[in-house]
Amino acid sequence: MESFLPDAADADSPLKSDELQVLRAQYEKEGYYVGVQTKFNYAWGLIKSSSRNEQQEGVRLLSDIFRNSPERRRECLYYLALGNYKLGNYAEARRYNDLLLDHEPGNLQASSLRGLIDDKVAKEGLMGVAILSGVAIAAGVVGGMLFKGARRR
Repeated sequence: MESFLPDAADADSPLKSDELQVLRAQYEKEGYYVGVQTKFNYAWGLIKSSSRNEQQEGVRLLSDIFRNSPERRRECLYYLALGNYKLGNYAEARRYNDLLLDHEPGNLQASSLRGLIDDKVAKEGLMGVAILSGVAIAAGVVGGMLFKGARRR
């Protein structure tokens, strides 16, 4: 029997702009006395955005909730992991995701997100090795040419 893990569906499914606007309007309406749930909802919508600036703001808001509302930390972990993943902060994404999986080893979304994070880290690691190899080869060629030119003189 094949095992099915749901995708970390939130990774690539932004809210419609009018849906995000509803969350933004509620957040702004509450102003200085914004409730934790309203802040969380708005941060969630921002994390789902395809705009990097909005994703950064969502991570900032969730980080604030995580720091100041200990009773809401578990709820923040997945979206902090997802937001950092979308921003390319893979070490932070893995840290938050692993904290969630420590508390909920059977969390299918977090397991799926772990796979996405691991794939990105592996892919970028291979690209980094390829870039470093290319630089080393180019340096060797240039060094060889300089050495060969110096010997002719």
